Amino acid sequence: MSKKEPVILITNDDGITAPGIRALVNAVRGLGRIVVVAPDSPQSGMGHAITIGQPLRLNRVDVFEGVESWQCSGTPADCVKLARDKVLHALPDLCLSGINHGPNHSINVIYSGTMSAAMEAAIEGIPSAGFSLFDFGFDADFSIASSVVRDVVERMLAQPLPQHMLLNVNIPKVSAADYKGLKLCRQARARWQEQFDHRKDPRGKDYYWMVGKFINMDEGHDTDVEALSQGYASLVPVTIDFTDRHNMEWLSREWSL
Repeated sequence: MSKKEPVILITNDDGITAPGIRALVNAVRGLGRIVVVAPDSPQSGMGHAITIGQPLRLNRVDVFEGVESWQCSGTPADCVKLARDKVLHALPDLCLSGINHGPNHSINVIYSGTMSAAMEAAIEGIPSAGFSLFDFGFDADFSIASSVVRDVVERMLAQPLPQHMLLNVNIPKVSAADYKGLKLCRQARARWQEQFDHRKDPRGKDYYWMVGKFINMDEGHDTDVEALSQGYASLVPVTIDFTDRHNMEWLSREWSL
């Protein structure tokens, strides 16, 4: 009896026409039946938002040769939910999100639509991974990122992940000669320091534009931020359980709970 072909669901947050999702599709061709369900427009920074107050549109499109593809009017998390319920009518064997234009290292995992799509799949018990390239350019070179994707996905198929765990994979913007390989890391302790520019629109009304910078407060050598700076692709295992077990003992002692 022949082995069942794995079903690989692909989504992203940059939109179904973004170069990154095309690179992701091409990177895993031949590894299974690929089905794409992705937003019809950019959804960066949406986090784990879902649509509850308006209808969702889901339309079949011809974007990737030989690949069943659907565009959705909702968020990345919506795409995963609709893919399971209305496109596949079952759980896929894998869910892959990306390849994002720009990194999702450290605290960015909280804000990222790319990672939230993968997290939504993990909630459902689907082995999942989010892939991001440290290059915001529309003409970014995805060749190294594609090889990283292929490597990680082949490993996921050969050795399934523990249930409800997902992978956050970030790829540096380096030449092939400077790329050092895949490195297992922890999430760096870092944050965004935002400011809001006060501006006036053409009608003289006030509006605000968020600006700021990324601040890394972590001096460890085992973090995703450090790995990327050294030319490695970082791989961080992520859990959907946000319980701070480290401080449960503190609360129990200090609050007498």
